[in-house]
Amino acid sequence: MENSHGFRNFVLVVVALFALGVIGWWLLKALIGGFFYILVGAVLVGGGIYLYGRAKRSLTGGRGQIRR
Repeated sequence: MENSHGFRNFVLVVVALFALGVIGWWLLKALIGGFFYILVGAVLVGGGIYLYGRAKRSLTGGRGQIRR
């Protein structure tokens, strides 16, 4: 009877490894997806600031006022 537990333990290890793999894959996708959205948001905000500065300079003559 002792030999019958070997196959059960093997199946349990395989199922546990599969479950850990699925959870790990899900976490990896969530982290990469979150990082991607943060990166895209930073690029959009930086581009908006850049375009705002260019538009402001074009309206004011290119340079700031000279203070004396």
